[in-house]
Amino acid sequence: MKRSTKRRPVVLKRDHARPRQPPRPSDAEIEARLTELVSPAVYSMLAEYRQLGLRQRILTLPVTVALVVTMVWRQVPSVSEVVRRLAREPLLWLDAARPVSQQAVDQRLRTLPAELFATLWARMLPELHERATARTRPISPLLCRLQMHFPRIWAVDASTLEELFTKVGSLRGRQGTMLGGTMLALLDVVTRLPVQLWFDPDPHANEKRFLEHFEPWLRPGTLLLCDGGFYTFPFFDWLTETGVGFVIPARSLSAFQVQTTFHDTPHIRDRLIELGQYRSNPCRYSVRLIDVQIAGRWQRYLTNVLDPAQLSPLAVSELYGQRWRIEDAFLQVKRLLGLAYLWTGSVNGIQLQLWATWLLYAVLVDLADAVAEARQCPLSQISLEMLFRGLYHFTVAHAQGKARDPVAYFAAPENADLGIVKRPRKARDDQRRRTLDILRSELNL
Repeated sequence: MKRSTKRRPVVLKRDHARPRQPPRPSDAEIEARLTELVSPAVYSMLAEYRQLGLRQRILTLPVTVALVVTMVWRQVPSVSEVVRRLAREPLLWLDAARPVSQQAVDQRLRTLPAELFATLWARMLPELHERATARTRPISPLLCRLQMHFPRIWAVDASTLEELFTKVGSLRGRQGTMLGGTMLALLDVVTRLPVQLWFDPDPHANEKRFLEHFEPWLRPGTLLLCDGGFYTFPFFDWLTETGVGFVIPARSLSAFQVQTTFHDTPHIRDRLIELGQYRSNPCRYSVRLIDVQIAGRWQRYLTNVLDPAQLSPLAVSELYGQRWRIEDAFLQVKRLLGLAYLWTGSVNGIQLQLWATWLLYAVLVDLADAVAEARQCPLSQISLEMLFRGLYHFTVAHAQGKARDPVAYFAAPENADLGIVKRPRKARDDQRRRTLDILRSELNL
């Protein structure tokens, strides 16, 4: 029998591909901005560094943080390449070149306690949140109204990290696909800044395994947007008892008993229900079941905010669309900032990259927020991807003496072709406006 000469096409995993592009060029203004935000927190942690018994060698905490942050923001494709640059040029707040070996940096990434990077990230966040609160860029009317009742509007979700390379280090020779673990993020919907981040080395970790970690962060007056992975009656009851509101997609197979009907129109149903009617442990507190028909499809949500005047069915539908901001954040830290490509197979090294990438994400959101304030437009209209890619053009303009301030450069009308401000989509916006008009008429708004 003649053998077939056909070959199966190679399936390329673009997110997992080893980066081949040259690193991004250095720029004094961007590095000064990073140094201003990051270095004070780094040097404030030197006492903790010494308390852990870590010796003051060449690769101290400030040096290691500068290396890891440089690898993320300049998209350095490998440890060997960042070692070459460290030997030849200053990096961030490191003034003098420092010759070190690749083996020394590899060992440092495996052994430097990851909690130091987690502490650094946690110390930086309050300042970034304060900067965001002080800004005067417009906020959507929906979020403005909701903030009168809920000072904190947060979204929570988990995401699995990508595959590990099994050709180097302790993973050499291992068979099968190995994933990097699971991260869970708590995100402020208004500022787009992360509130807290957790990591589990188990890539199959369910969202419910994180409950004991992020429940202490939820305070009364918070409105939490969850996905279906957090669907559990004890969690609903705990949120209600704590004074935390939630919005979550409803499961179609959950048995319930209707107690009160607030609205029942062709496109909206809003009912107060008792959930888990035939279970031995039903939901102990009543919740609202909200059905909204948009573009011919019914969307179903649960919330423990029982007053429709505080949270109308239309507001629930619009607000849950904001939960996708956390999906955008996962997409940007993975594909845009390179977390889809993990440098090392060690759990400690993965965590160092994880914290450094989210740190750069927070700095990028801070820059986008400043541009939104300069343009006097909502933060949602600023494209983080195009802003990050536009840093190259600012670097060129700065080297030519044509630009000094990145915020002024990106906000300038002559640089609108960079796509920093998203272009309106007329057809989609018109359809959304017609749908909202129908729903408002049924709610007499």
